[in-house]
Amino acid sequence: MLFLYNLVVSIAGFFLKIVAIFSPKIKLFVNGRKNVFSILEDKIKPTDKTIWFHSASLGEYEQGLPVIEKIKEKYPSHKIIVTFFSPSGYEVRKNNTVADVTIYLPLDTKSNAKRFLKLAHPELAFFIKYEFWLNYLKELENSKTPTYLISGIFRDSQMFFKWYGGFYRNALKAFTYFFVQNEESKEKIEAIGFHNVIVSGDTRFDRVNAILERDNTLDFIENFKNNTPTIVIGSSWPKDEALLAEYINETPSTVKFIIAPHNIKADQISSLKSQITKSTVLFSEKQGLDLSNYQVFIIDTVGLLTKIYSYGTIAYVGGGFGNPGIHNILEPATFGLPIVIGPNYSNFAEAVQLVDIGGCIVISNIDELKQSLDRLLTDENFFTEKSQICKSYIQDYKGATNSIMKIVS
Repeated sequence: MLFLYNLVVSIAGFFLKIVAIFSPKIKLFVNGRKNVFSILEDKIKPTDKTIWFHSASLGEYEQGLPVIEKIKEKYPSHKIIVTFFSPSGYEVRKNNTVADVTIYLPLDTKSNAKRFLKLAHPELAFFIKYEFWLNYLKELENSKTPTYLISGIFRDSQMFFKWYGGFYRNALKAFTYFFVQNEESKEKIEAIGFHNVIVSGDTRFDRVNAILERDNTLDFIENFKNNTPTIVIGSSWPKDEALLAEYINETPSTVKFIIAPHNIKADQISSLKSQITKSTVLFSEKQGLDLSNYQVFIIDTVGLLTKIYSYGTIAYVGGGFGNPGIHNILEPATFGLPIVIGPNYSNFAEAVQLVDIGGCIVISNIDELKQSLDRLLTDENFFTEKSQICKSYIQDYKGATNSIMKIVS
């Protein structure tokens, strides 16, 4: 089976080069890996002490960031290497300041794994949430490098729990400790023979809680809001926007809206704007304008949503009308915003929990959207209850990073 795995990885690498000709995203994926080894040779010397963190994409990087920062404090003389699998993570965080080297992870072939780990020679290795690359794990095991899984989640659908997944289960021997998010994951991994597992929780709670301590000021948002109740619509998709545009068009000027779409392609931004009849301005055209004169602000850029939530009264988090489902609800929750989402949220434990305890409202049509948002805007007790639930939820679940750092040496 391992032979077949290596064959599939090699074939995938070949076809990705062909697909890259037609796909800009795959082109980034392929081209970004061309200079990885030369970058390592240039920035990491044989005498350097290093620690390696791997994340699939942006969400996992943000999840691991509290641990990266703590490790950097604990080992100030070590160089931090951060790798990404996906362009959507690397391209956004390639210029981060916490790592000494940020690169794509070469495809998981035997030769790539050997060469990467020879050049990087980490004293500690961390994988964030998932992505179990068999050749890398085998090389880490062979070199006896302490290896940890942060904020791990295990589900029945994963290869480890299939009758034919023995070669995947064997790869888990590389891990010194599994730091998992919940008891269910702990039980699953113990059931296949691994007892070096600790329920530490989810480091994302530490990450979003830290947001409260930073400067979230955005003067142009302050100007736009102008002390008016504001609904922040984060990471919206067209299906979300179709419902929201109808609601916005019927809402009086006593309420404002900030929309930060998931996709900021010009044609999709244009389509969104065309659906809205209220006075609307784009981030890209705000220069020289008095933003307080507008009722709708469309953010056609990236990287601002977290700070924007700090100005919100209510949050609508998009993605709940598609697959895999809703986007990050922890960021608005940490600011105490009541949250409204679409119906597809069952794959996200934090959403399930927030819905169950009443901090998050689920809607499936325009009537439910209107009813929920109108009540949050007009019923002070209802609003306060939802806000306090969200804020307390974040505070109750923080602390995973400290649990991990007590074990990691």
